[in-house]
Amino acid sequence: MVLVRFPSTVRAETRMSGMSRSLSRFRFERMLKELASKEGRGTELISLYIPPGRRISDVIAYLREEWGTASNIKSKTTRKNVQDAIVRVMERLKLFKEVPETGLCIFCGTIPTDKPGVGRMELYVVVPPEPINIYLYRCDQRFILEPLFELLRSEESYGIIVMDTKEATFALLKGKRVDILKEITSGVPGKHRAGGQSARRFERLREANLNEYYTRVGRTANNLFLEVPNLKGLILAGPAGTKEEFRKGKYLHYELDAKILATIDTAYTGREGVKEVVDRAGDLLKNVRFYEERKLVQEFLYHVGHDTGLATYGEREVMAALRASNVKTLLVSEGLGRVELKIRCSGCGYEETEIMDEEEVAEFEQALSERKCPRCGNSSLEVAEKRDLIEVLADMAEEAKAEFEVISEETEEGAMLKEGFGGIAAILRFRQYQ
Repeated sequence: MVLVRFPSTVRAETRMSGMSRSLSRFRFERMLKELASKEGRGTELISLYIPPGRRISDVIAYLREEWGTASNIKSKTTRKNVQDAIVRVMERLKLFKEVPETGLCIFCGTIPTDKPGVGRMELYVVVPPEPINIYLYRCDQRFILEPLFELLRSEESYGIIVMDTKEATFALLKGKRVDILKEITSGVPGKHRAGGQSARRFERLREANLNEYYTRVGRTANNLFLEVPNLKGLILAGPAGTKEEFRKGKYLHYELDAKILATIDTAYTGREGVKEVVDRAGDLLKNVRFYEERKLVQEFLYHVGHDTGLATYGEREVMAALRASNVKTLLVSEGLGRVELKIRCSGCGYEETEIMDEEEVAEFEQALSERKCPRCGNSSLEVAEKRDLIEVLADMAEEAKAEFEVISEETEEGAMLKEGFGGIAAILRFRQYQ
């Protein structure tokens, strides 16, 4: 049986251990992907969701009834695996005095191994990062994970409208992503009239075109943003006074109008204007992960570009700075894909450490069997432990009392961190001297 206690709530982790929100989220998302890869031979994988407030004794009583119902399963193997899984879940539940404040999820079942007909019982305990409001017990070929994936998708969102009299761009900022939803043109002529038209008539036509354009902008915004879950606010942006004129005309649905956080002047429209909004709306978007990541990486790039001596990057350099407790903020790409292997000689106890890409491990282990121990000379070296390098760095950061941030690859800055700086960088507390 594999028993895994995955991260508790983000707030609780931050309060108790200093763990960063980004690391907690990274671990939670990676855990879900791992569970999603599990598959049973039949409908014998148990998913149990318990909302906060439910009594543990009531859940155990319900599982006893399900154990009895499972005796009707025709397949002897499936019946045994399901009943064994139910027993393991009940045993695990007895360790809880009460359901945690955000609920409790348990996943258990027999996972096939490489050997034909042989399976391994695995049990996973998950305390979700946000409260769950469902009570669910189900046996299936895969674990039921959609309610937990939904928690990752339920981040607060911000709508962005960047407009002038020529065009309007609609974007949605959600967590780490900015998505351009739609771009429309106005069809409104410039302020200089065409030949043969009186100034008054030209102005009337232009105002009519503007009104029609503003109506389309409002209708488009209503269609795009009214149904967005957890829309926290709306930002109007653009050069000149077009946005203010649009807002005064009440072209938006009243619910969206009430969500307008600010109007921001920008030098550009279109996609460049959207980027400008994100850069300039720090106070409004300070809790949005996208803005946080851009700000962190840009601070690192500033120190690199201005040669302040307060930035370093690369595995050796950053780990040395961590050991010296000279790291203020550690930045690690979520796509790092590196592992730390602890090599040990089973004969004399000699140990060493290797860091490599995940895909290199199998070939390394094969070659390791032919290497001789540098201390005793025997061919008895083996991999004693394998850890994700992100977890290793997280532990080092905690020991050094450094802030730890996992940076997405989805942003321009995140991609630059991985491709240009090897995925590991640090903002230092004090200048390093060579």
